[in-house]
Amino acid sequence: MSLKYLVIVGDGMADYAMEQFNGKTALQYAKTPYFNKIATSGTLGLVKTIPDSLPPGSDTANLSVIGYDPLQYYTGRSPFEAISVGVDMAPEDVSFRCNLVTLSDETHYRDKTMVDYCADEITDQEAGELIRVIDQAFGSDYIKFHKGFLYRNLMIWSGAPDDWQLTPPHDISGQKIGEHLPAGQKSAEVTEMMSRSYEILSEHPLNKKRIDNGLNPANSIWIWGNGRKPMIPEFEKKYGLKGAVISAVDLIKGIGLFAGLSVIEVEGATGNIDTNYSGKVNAALKALKEGKDFVYLHIEAPDECSHRFEIDNKVKAIELIDQKVVKVVLDELDRSDMEYSILLVTDHATPLSLGTHTREPVPFAIYRSNRKESNPGQPFDEVSAASTGLLIKEGYKLMDLFVNH
Repeated sequence: MSLKYLVIVGDGMADYAMEQFNGKTALQYAKTPYFNKIATSGTLGLVKTIPDSLPPGSDTANLSVIGYDPLQYYTGRSPFEAISVGVDMAPEDVSFRCNLVTLSDETHYRDKTMVDYCADEITDQEAGELIRVIDQAFGSDYIKFHKGFLYRNLMIWSGAPDDWQLTPPHDISGQKIGEHLPAGQKSAEVTEMMSRSYEILSEHPLNKKRIDNGLNPANSIWIWGNGRKPMIPEFEKKYGLKGAVISAVDLIKGIGLFAGLSVIEVEGATGNIDTNYSGKVNAALKALKEGKDFVYLHIEAPDECSHRFEIDNKVKAIELIDQKVVKVVLDELDRSDMEYSILLVTDHATPLSLGTHTREPVPFAIYRSNRKESNPGQPFDEVSAASTGLLIKEGYKLMDLFVNH
C-alpha cells in the first residue's frame, strides 16, 4: 500500500510569550502530549510561510504550506473564496471580501470604531438576508454581491482597477476606522458604499432583533482582500498525489479547488472553537482509506480566538486539536495497515497581544510511521523548534520536504 500523507494545520497557533502564561507562549502553556509525540519522534523545525514583501495572512501562508510560492501565484485573497462559493470569475473581474461588521455609533462614518469584525459570528441565514439587501442597494451591471459563509461574503467588480490599499477588519479591532478606509483610484465609490451600508443595515429589523437579543448588529459592510483569478498548477501533477482539503473556511477550500484538490464538506464545521473536530478527523481518515493519497486538514479555531483576544479559549483550542485531532489520527492510523506521514504545522503566528497575523517563522513537525526518530526534550512549540536550527526560509519548499522525504 502506498504511503499516505496528512497535513494538520492549526491556524494561528503560534504566538508570543505572555505574562498570563508565566512567560510562555500559548503553545508552550497548553497541554499537548500528542503534538509533542510528533515532535519528539519526527523532524522539528521552523518554516517562514510568508515572504517579506507580501501581507501576513492565512491566504499567503496556506498557499505556501500547500506547496505554492506566493510570490508567483498569489493575486489576492478573495478569488480563493469566490471559487469556493461557486462564483466563476472572468479575467476582467476583481473580487473583494465583504465582511459584515459591527461599527460604533458616532455620527460621521470615519469617526466610528471597529467593534467586531464578524458581528458576533452572524449566522449564515442572517448574513444571506443582509447581503441580498446590500446587493439590491449597490449591485449594478458591473458590481455584484454574493453570499459566502457567515460574515465572510464577496463583492465582484467587473473592470475594477488594481491599485487598492485595503485593510482587513480584524487588523483594526477596537480602532477608529478613519485612517483605514479604502485608498486607490476608485476608493471613493467603495467608501461611499460602506458608509451608506451603515445607514441601511442599522435600520434593518434583523439587526434590531439582534440588539434586543444582546448580540452585535451587522451594521456595515467592510471591503478588503481584492484580487484577480489566479492560475495555479494542479497539486496532483506537481506531486503525483490525489488529494483533498477539509476546512470550514472558504479561503482554504478555494486554494484547494484552484489546486485541483477535492473539497470534503463536514457538517458542523464552523471555523470556531465549537467546530466538529470528530467529523473532520473521520472525513480525513475515510478519504485516506478510500483512495486519497493526501489530505489537507485545516482547523481555524486558534486564529479566531486570537483575533478576538480570547486568551483562555486559544489554549483550549490548541488542546482540543491535540486531543480530538492528533491523538485520534495517530491511534486510528496505527491500528490500520497504512504507512503514513503527518505534517503538523501552524500556518502563521496570530499573537494574542496583537489580535492579528505576523510573518515570523513558525513551528512544523514531520512524523513518519516507517521512520521514527528520537528527539527527547523537543516539544512542539516556537522555542523548541528554533533550537533545532532547522529553518525553511521559503515556505513552499516545506511540502517538497514532506512529500519527497
